[in-house]
Parts: sequence; C-alpha cells; structure tokens
Amino acid sequence: MKKFLVLLVLGSYFLLSFALAQENISISGSAANGAGKRIELYRYTDMLTLSEQLVDSTTIGGNGHFRLAAYANYPCMMILQVENYSQSFFVEPGRDYEVYIPQFDWNVDERINVHLDPQALPVEFLGMADDDLNALITRYEAVAADYVDNHRLQFDPRFRPQKRYFDSLVIQVNKIVPDGRNEYFNRYKRYQLAQFQYGMKFDTRARMFARYVSGQPILYYDDNYMSFFFTLFAHSLSDGSPRVPLARMVEWVNNAQLDRMMDSLGVDSLLRNEQVRELVLLQALSEAYNNRRYYEPARVAELVNSIASRTKFPEHRALASNILASFAMQQMGDEVPTFCLPDVDRHKVCLDSLKGKWVYLSFVRVNDPNCIAELETLAHFKDSLYNQFPDLRFVTVSCDREFQRMHRFLRHSRRGNRYTWTFLHFDGDYRLLDRYGVASYPHFILINPDGKLHYSVTPAPASGILLHGPWQPNPQDTRRDDKASFLR
Repeated sequence: MKKFLVLLVLGSYFLLSFALAQENISISGSAANGAGKRIELYRYTDMLTLSEQLVDSTTIGGNGHFRLAAYANYPCMMILQVENYSQSFFVEPGRDYEVYIPQFDWNVDERINVHLDPQALPVEFLGMADDDLNALITRYEAVAADYVDNHRLQFDPRFRPQKRYFDSLVIQVNKIVPDGRNEYFNRYKRYQLAQFQYGMKFDTRARMFARYVSGQPILYYDDNYMSFFFTLFAHSLSDGSPRVPLARMVEWVNNAQLDRMMDSLGVDSLLRNEQVRELVLLQALSEAYNNRRYYEPARVAELVNSIASRTKFPEHRALASNILASFAMQQMGDEVPTFCLPDVDRHKVCLDSLKGKWVYLSFVRVNDPNCIAELETLAHFKDSLYNQFPDLRFVTVSCDREFQRMHRFLRHSRRGNRYTWTFLHFDGDYRLLDRYGVASYPHFILINPDGKLHYSVTPAPASGILLHGPWQPNPQDTRRDDKASFLR
C-alpha cells in the first residue's frame, strides 16, 4: 500500500511538472467592454509561410477578465486577437504579463473594410519595466522611424539613396538604444537594420551573406534572423539567376528531379553549404507554387514532400510540413477546407454532405445592398437551375456578427421567403473567413464535385456565370464558360 502511494505521488508530481512545463508564459488581463467575446493567442509557425498557430484561447468573463497561457523556449512574437482585431507583442519564457484592453468599438468592421484598413486591437501593458523586451523594441522602432521620416528624401528610391545616411541611422540607433543584456533585442536590432540595408540595395546579397550567414549556425529559433534570411534569398531561385537560369529551375521542378537539382544548385557559391542550400530550395519551392505560369503545382508539392521525408535537418522537416499546409486553397484545383455551421434553425450543416455536387458558395452580410443585389440574382435563377441541374447547390454563409440578424432577415423580412436554399451563419468563426480568403462582401467560391476550387477567383452571379456555368454538360457551352477563364 505504501509503495502504491509513493508511485501515486510520484506520478502526480510528474504530471504536474509536465503541465507546468507547457505554460511558462502567462497573459492575464481585462477588457473594458469585451465580456463574452472569444480572445485568442497566436504565433507564427515559421517566418516563411507566416502561418498562424493557435496557442491558447478563452472567453472573456462577465467581469471582463481573462487569462491565456503559452510555452516557448525562446523569446518570440505572439498575436492577441479578438474577432477581426489583433495586436502583436513579444513574450519571453518565464514571464507573466498583465494587459488591459480599453473601451473599443467592436462594430467598426460594419462601417469599414478592416482587411483594407486594419484596426489594431488596443492593448496596454501594465507594470512594464524599462528593460522589458517590448519597451526596448518600441524605443528602437521610434528612433529608427523618426530618423527615416526626417530623411525620407535621402531614402526615397527615386532620388538615388545614399548609404552614408544608413550609416548615420546605425550610429543614431546605437547611441540612443545601445546593445544590452537582452541578446534577443540585440539580434532584433541587428537583423532589422540588415533587412533595411539590403532592401535599400546599400549592399549586395553576396556581401550580406558573408557577413550574416556564412560560417555561422542558422538560428532557426530566432524569428528575426529567419525573417532576414528569407528576405535575403527571396525569389533568388524561383525567378532564376545568372548562375541558375529560370529555364533550368523549371525543368528540374516540373520533372521532379530533386537529386539533380540539389547537386546542381551548388554551382552558386552562396549555396555550397548543404543546410543553406536545402533551406533556400524550400523557400524557392514555396514561391514556385504560386508561379503557375512556369511551375506545375502538383510537382512543387511533390518535391516539398520529398524533402520532408528525406531531410536530415528536423527544422526543415517541420518547415516543409508548414509549406504543404500553406498550399491549401490558394488556386484553382486546390482542396477546399470543410466546415460545419448552423442553419437558420440552428441545425449543423457540413460542407462535406454536399460532396459530389457543384456548390456555389457565397459569403454575405444581409444588410449590405451589394450582397442583397447578388442574392436577388441567385433567387431569380435558383428554381430553374435546381430543376435543370440536380447536381448544383447554392450555399450562403451570413457573416453578420449576430445570428438573430440572419434569422430576422430570413423569417421576418419581406424578402426572406425568396431565399429558399441553404443559409448558414458563420458562428463567429473569423478564422474560417481567413481560410476562405473572405476580405470583402459579397464573396463567391465555386466548388466542383470533387471538393476542389473550380476558379482561383469565382465570378459573381451578376457576371452571367449562372447562365453558362461549368456544371452544364452541353459541349457548346464550353466556349462561353471560357470567357471566365482569365480569372483562373
């Protein structure tokens, strides 16, 4: 019995230790008028795809209080998000942060497009010390921004920028915000200045590589270093170079010649190191996927997958996995993410249930005149299209914040009884809208019977797509449907 109790205590101790190890950062705070809203904490999976990974989330309590927790081995940037509004800041392992979100107009996205004119989530740090990482970075950015603004003509590309002004910027920054004990901040300042220097073409890639990369370990854990690395090699392979012509890259990629490509890329003196070469190749493949003028996306994905399975660098395996995930739903032929959302009677409807049919998916707001005009077009054609083409379905997602607005529109308005197809509510899932690329309303997506995008950009009903859609089996309509092919 005693032995059992000892084992039980030890087991509880290890479980508690494991749980605590997963939470070495806490963020507690309050929101003046955010009670009941979902607050989420994200971080980037990597600095190439900039995909956001959910770290923690909670519902802001009735008293406005909330607490989020995270785990990190190194300092990093995280993003606090409520609905369409976000704010980024830096966290360090072993630190507790207290924040305050002051009074905020959550309905501002009803008046302006916050994707075109982002509205930052106001976040105030309470009790922040002068040597806090966020305070140091804020001071650095203020000094750098003031100097660049005061010398904007000297940094304007139209007037042949002069490097001596960049040298003066470095002196000014180091004078007012010198290096200190926080190594993360020291690197942040170094690589931010390096990115600016390279972006202004004050130095060549070769010299920047020799100074910041060659003979040094790749700092995968440091977001700023990786951001600089990817800036340094952006489109250096995917768009071709004097050492590696575009035609050669296209041949290697479209024929999935990974071994030949890896060996041949070493002709570039900057890519002789295997680790650097493989990392730059992953970046090039990520860029090539979106350059469908030259590259076949299926071959690009195949090569990324091959690197993931063969690489001896675990960081590259993780990056390759993130790259493959980032390929989801970007272009015609990509898989469409599924969802399950409530209809007007609050019954869940899943997109998967319509697999095997053409789905004309629309995202709207029911009080938007442009959305109403397109819904009227759908209503005009719906019955005749459904009778003629049994494999065609309309699905509309209402993106109004309140479910009741959709309910009143469909059940208690004069127009509501005209919209007799599947109407769903987005249920506050703003990340779903991000995945579908919804940046304005109305937004349309045509999904083929295989569950894939039929167009990269789907024409609206008013374009005439309902008259000559791709769901029509008559060959003579193919020519008319091709009028929309420029959107693919």
